[in-house]
Amino acid sequence: MIQQYPSQLFGKAVSELSNLPGVGQKTALRLALFLLKQDNDKVERFVKTISEMRRETVYCKICHNISDTEVCPICANPHRDTATVCVVENVQDVMAVENTQQYNGLYHVLGGVISPMDGVGPADIEIDSLVDRVKDGGVEEVILALSSTMEGDTTNFYIYRKLAGYGVKLSVIARGIAVGGELEYADEVTLGRSIVNRVPFEGK
Repeated sequence: MIQQYPSQLFGKAVSELSNLPGVGQKTALRLALFLLKQDNDKVERFVKTISEMRRETVYCKICHNISDTEVCPICANPHRDTATVCVVENVQDVMAVENTQQYNGLYHVLGGVISPMDGVGPADIEIDSLVDRVKDGGVEEVILALSSTMEGDTTNFYIYRKLAGYGVKLSVIARGIAVGGELEYADEVTLGRSIVNRVPFEGK
């Protein structure tokens, strides 16, 4: 049944809010009612902040993490270990690993994992740019920190094959992360231990 609203403008706002991930029609309705009760200045500030984020946030030209500048603060930090690169699926995973405070290297955000069922192949994610980083020299270890899923394992193996012959050490995070688990939902202690206790990737 199509929900009827006394205001078309209000109904359009509810419809837009319900497009957000994890936000259903009832939650969207509550959010719209909340915004309707706020001062105009607060709502204008909210809208301006979202608009600025969408317009001005960019992806780091080195690691593909989100940033306000061409090179993100992590890649630009002279105190980070540039010889170690941690490969993750998405931006949320960078945040998860950083929160453990157990890792001081750089990152490489793939922007997804290989998933033929979803039509995602190697060319659709940032694997070639990872290979280029290794080719350029200076990288001694690549840590594969992808989720323990079939797609994550497939991507690990593909990267292993692509980097074979470059003399770089490949390791994978310890299986403290449950099989089938997403990295971003792991608790910080477990994730931190998985990074510290990483093991060589055997390509099996």
